Amino acid sequence: MTSDSAACAPEDGLEPVELVVITGLSGAGRSEAMHTFEDIGYFCIDNLPPALLSQLEKLTMLPGSRIRRVAVVCDMRSLEFFGTLLQELAALEAAGHPYRILYLEAAEKVLVNRFKTTRRRHPLCDGGSVVEGIRAEQRGLATVRDRADLIIDTSEMLPAQLREAIRRRFLSDSLKDWMSVTVSSFGFKYGLPIDADIVMDVRFLPNPFYVAKLRHRTGLEPAVKKFVMERSETRQFVDRWFPLLQSLLPNYLIEGKHHLSIALGCTGGMHRSVVLAEHTADFLRTLDYDVAVAHRDIRRDLDRA
Repeated sequence: MTSDSAACAPEDGLEPVELVVITGLSGAGRSEAMHTFEDIGYFCIDNLPPALLSQLEKLTMLPGSRIRRVAVVCDMRSLEFFGTLLQELAALEAAGHPYRILYLEAAEKVLVNRFKTTRRRHPLCDGGSVVEGIRAEQRGLATVRDRADLIIDTSEMLPAQLREAIRRRFLSDSLKDWMSVTVSSFGFKYGLPIDADIVMDVRFLPNPFYVAKLRHRTGLEPAVKKFVMERSETRQFVDRWFPLLQSLLPNYLIEGKHHLSIALGCTGGMHRSVVLAEHTADFLRTLDYDVAVAHRDIRRDLDRA
C-alpha cells in the first residue's frame, strides 16, 4: 500500500523525498502533468524505465543535492520495460520508500479525437487502428490503475483545468514553499512599478510630510513608524488588508504564480508606503512565506532637497 505522505525516509538530516509516478493513457495529458510538476518544483523525468526507479534514491542522496520532490512518467511507450513497474514499486515500498501514483485517463472517443487532431500515431497501434491501441493500453494498465492514489479523467478538461487539479492536490500541504514574495514601497509621483502584481495606494493615510520633525525622516525610523501605525485609519486599513492577502496568495500559486510582487505607494515613497511595506512583509513572514523587501524611492525626495 502506498503512503499519502509519499516521503522517502530521511537520512542525515535531509528532508523526506516525495515521489510521484505519473502514468495512464496516451493522449490523456501525461505531458501536461509533467510540465505542471516541473512548475511546482519537482525534478521530472519522462518515460523512465521502471527498473531505474530504485536509482532515484541515489540521485537524491548525492552530495549537495537539493532534489526532494521527484515526478516520473512511466508508461507503455517503453513496452519491453513497463511490465516490471509493479515489481519495482513493490521493491520501493518494501525498502521503506513510499510513493503516489497519478493515473490519467479519458473517454475512448475523446482520445481518438485528440489523436486525429494532433495527427500522431498511438504508441501501441502497430499498424492497427487508434481504437485498438487505446484498448490494448487500457488492458495493459488495468492493474496499475487499480493501485493508483489519484485518478483524473481529463475528458472534459482543458489543459489549464488539469494543471489546476494537480496543483490543488499536490501543493495543498506546502503552498508557501513554492511562492516567493517581494513587498516594495514607491512614490506615485515617480511612476508606478512596472513589475507589480498587486498595487495598493496608501495616500489616504495622514502624511508625516506635514509634520516638521518627521518631514526629512523615512518610514524606517521609529518616530515615523509610530506616527503612521498609531492612526485609527491605519489600523482599519490593516484589519482589512492582511486578511485579503492571506486569502489571495494561495490562489495565485494554485494558478501557477511562483513569484508575487506587492507594491504599496504613497506620494513620494518615503514615509507611509515604507512603513506599510515593512509591516506587510512582517505579516507575510508570520505565514511562512519567503519575503523580500525593497524601497524604490525612499531617498529620492531627500536627494532632491
